[in-house]
Amino acid sequence: MLNRYRLYQRAYGVYYWQDNQDSSKQGSLRTKDREVAEKLLHSKNESHRQPSINLAIARTYLAAHDVKMSTRTWADVMAEMSTHGIESTRARCQRAMDSHEFDTLRKRPIVQTTAEELLNLLHKNSNSFAHYLRRLHNLSLDIGWLAWPILAKRAWPKVRGKRKRAVTAEEHAKITASERNDEKRAYYDFLYETGAAQSDAAELEADKIDWQNGLLVYRRKKLGEDSEPARLTIGKRLREILSTRPKFGPLFPTIKTAGANARATEFRRRCRIAGVVGVSLHSYRHSWAQRAKKCGYPQRFAQDALGHSSRAVHEAYAKGAHVVLPALDQYEELAKKKIITMPRVSLEAAIAS
Repeated sequence: MLNRYRLYQRAYGVYYWQDNQDSSKQGSLRTKDREVAEKLLHSKNESHRQPSINLAIARTYLAAHDVKMSTRTWADVMAEMSTHGIESTRARCQRAMDSHEFDTLRKRPIVQTTAEELLNLLHKNSNSFAHYLRRLHNLSLDIGWLAWPILAKRAWPKVRGKRKRAVTAEEHAKITASERNDEKRAYYDFLYETGAAQSDAAELEADKIDWQNGLLVYRRKKLGEDSEPARLTIGKRLREILSTRPKFGPLFPTIKTAGANARATEFRRRCRIAGVVGVSLHSYRHSWAQRAKKCGYPQRFAQDALGHSSRAVHEAYAKGAHVVLPALDQYEELAKKKIITMPRVSLEAAIAS
């Protein structure tokens, strides 16, 4: 069989290879030693001539490290990912993994997957697929099922999802005005005033209200039982909402039994009736974050209220708020008022005292 690459030496002594099938393709072997150059060229020709043998050799080496490494498929990574996180996170991952978009990848051995295959899948499928595929890839690296990245970090296409927006005050007024059920109307008002997640609000109990100290104390389900609860001072509007709710047991008993999907579906129906488009129950969290940013509410308080440990996540929720900046001279005047002039005491008087 004719060798794919041939050897030649430049005038200054360095050996190069040239592709016999395409003479425009050339490259340096980075050596002036002919024996070393011939060995490198031989390896290059062998790698082209016997790719199947090279793959078998690679499998043998991998098996010495991990017996299942050469046969483990992406389905194994999907099964592993579905065991991570809290129950709702696991269920969400499982739904994503069951999507038909992953069918072509499911039985593919991890170590045999090429960058070209991943890129083709990324270009064909949705943003959600790209998000979960990257998580699968990174999980494989983290637990040692991949020896090196298939795609480098900068090679992954940027996921550009639909921009989440907040429920405006006008839209909220339309939604509640069209709702005849008192419990649902109070539930939407509660979300608007607290920014609580829909499930946290739906399952809230009356004993979480500390009327004596004027506090609403609850813990986000997503953060777990060991997380620090949010302690919200009950303002005038929130007090009016809570005063209409049961004094014992769930604050929203019917809504609690409906389930997250049913609540989301009912809210979409209510929005259609009210003529509001592009929002969901989760949009109330964006609305609260943007209202807080607009009025100058301290970010550390807003993060605690919404249960955001990450500043970047919170800023993403608050993005879109129209903040009107105060005049600089007003702040300068305030700064002058805060300066306390200390009495000047002469050195002689200080010594005498």
